[in-house]
Amino acid sequence: AVLGSGDAAVAPASRFGLKGFIESILEFIVGIADMVIGEDGRKYVPMFASIFFFVWVQNLVGLIPGMTPATDNINTTLAVGIFSFLVYNFYGVKENGWDYVKHFLGPVTGFVWIPMMVLMLGIEVIGHMVRPLTLGLRLYGNIMADHTVLSVFLGMFEKMWFIPVPAIFYGMGIFVASMQAFVFTMLS
Repeated sequence: AVLGSGDAAVAPASRFGLKGFIESILEFIVGIADMVIGEDGRKYVPMFASIFFFVWVQNLVGLIPGMTPATDNINTTLAVGIFSFLVYNFYGVKENGWDYVKHFLGPVTGFVWIPMMVLMLGIEVIGHMVRPLTLGLRLYGNIMADHTVLSVFLGMFEKMWFIPVPAIFYGMGIFVASMQAFVFTMLS
C-alpha cells in the first residue's frame, strides 16, 4: 500500500510524497478546526476533510481537458451546501441542546426584550436557511467562472507552441480550485 500499513501507516512521512502531502492538508484542516471551534473541533475533522477533499478533487478534475467537474453542476454544490447545513445544525443541537436554539434569540436578558428576541429569531432563521444556498451558489459561480476563463485563455493560445502561457492559467486554476475548497470548508 502506498500509505503503509500497521505502524508505518500512523508514523509521519519521512519524505514528501502522497502520504506527506495528505498529512500536510489534514494538519492544516486540524489547525483551522482548532482555531475556529477550539479543541472540540478535532472530532469534526473527518467531516471537514471529506468536504475539502471532495470539493478539491472535483475542482481539479475540471482542469483536465474534456472533463467536467461535479462542482460545475449547481445540483452538486447545493447538495454539499445542504449537507453542511444539516450536519452543523444536528451537531449544534446534539452538543448544546436548548442553548443552541436559544442563541437564535440573541442576548436573552429579560422580559422587556421580547420584541427584540422575535426580531433576532427572524433574522437568524433567515440567515441560517439561506446559508446552504449561498454556499452552493458561491462554489458553483466561482468554479464555472474559473473554468470559463481557463478555456478562453487556453483557446487563445491553442495554436502557440509557447508552453508557459497556458501553464500560468493552469497554475491559476489549481490555485482557484484549492482556494474554493478551503473557503467552502471554512464556511462549513
